[in-house]
Amino acid sequence: MDDTTATELKDLAASLDSVEAAMDLEGLRREVAELEQQVAAPDLWDDVETAQKLTSDFTHKQADLRRAESLRSRLDDLGTLYEMADESEGSDATELRAEADGERESLKTDVDAFEVRTLLSGEYDERDALVTVRAEAGGVDAADFAEMLMRMYLRWAERHGYPTEVYDTSYAEEAGIKSATFKVSAPYAYGTLSVEQGTHRLVRISPFDNQGRRQTSFAGVEVAPVVESTDHVEIDEKDLRVDVYRSSGPGGQGVNTTDSAVRLTHLPTGIVVSCQNERSQLQNKASAMAVLAAKLLARRREEEQALLDSLKDSGSSWGNQMRSYVLHPYQMVKDLRTNHETSQTTQVLDGFIDGFLDAGIRWRKQSDAA
Repeated sequence: MDDTTATELKDLAASLDSVEAAMDLEGLRREVAELEQQVAAPDLWDDVETAQKLTSDFTHKQADLRRAESLRSRLDDLGTLYEMADESEGSDATELRAEADGERESLKTDVDAFEVRTLLSGEYDERDALVTVRAEAGGVDAADFAEMLMRMYLRWAERHGYPTEVYDTSYAEEAGIKSATFKVSAPYAYGTLSVEQGTHRLVRISPFDNQGRRQTSFAGVEVAPVVESTDHVEIDEKDLRVDVYRSSGPGGQGVNTTDSAVRLTHLPTGIVVSCQNERSQLQNKASAMAVLAAKLLARRREEEQALLDSLKDSGSSWGNQMRSYVLHPYQMVKDLRTNHETSQTTQVLDGFIDGFLDAGIRWRKQSDAA
């Protein structure tokens, strides 16, 4: 093993040590053991809500523990693999060294990704995420861009095996969407996707312009944590205006023959949410109430953060333009906060956004520490 490789292995070991320290590996092992006993209790499902929370906590924490232990085991095996390569000769040595180098690169990527996870320590970071995408300035191009972003996030979730549920889609007349709200269910979905909040900008030759001119359009992304019973977000029915209407699809065509879609307007704040994914009006109202509660919780957090920012005499950058997608005259996606960029625009719009998410999480942690 050469000196450069030995140094890289030491750096990998140091990174993994810091990750294990940050997540308190021994404490996590105790937690998993305690939760395992609790979920094995015969009367667990007497209280469904508590049972769901316990089993979810156990599943997530057990997955974290297994992931950490797997990384440590891979690092130990990697050292052995390099030793075997050093002790071998000829083509065997070459093959073993190539295998070890490949595993080293793979392990570095996985350790870096796990390190990012340890930075998600916010109050709601572990929760599922409610994502809303809206078309902003730019007319039909903006509506088309909003639909592109929605697809990007749904493809990202699909690639990771995360379940999604679309609550509402408001289609634009010519193409694309006016807005859409969907849930991503995964450990740390909110903490991960919350760095996507803000204004996204698209520059391209408009497919809707007969003269083939370059068009700049904008779409907004809003991310909220899914509300749990412990959050105490109370909604008074007297503060709500409830409208029912017929679900519609692209181009305004009717999808449902009954008025099952529900729109809720929260009168004190002006927040409007709607849901049309279920056949039943009651189910749609329940889903819309869950979305409204999440938005109210997010607003409460924003107000608390705004107060903290004012006390620190520093403004928040949330809601500002945060990423540009340039498809003409060159190909580039660039995050304006982190400077993370790539020329692989097609891949990004197909859901390969982990590099942007990781950079955003690191940027936010540094900003919070500043």
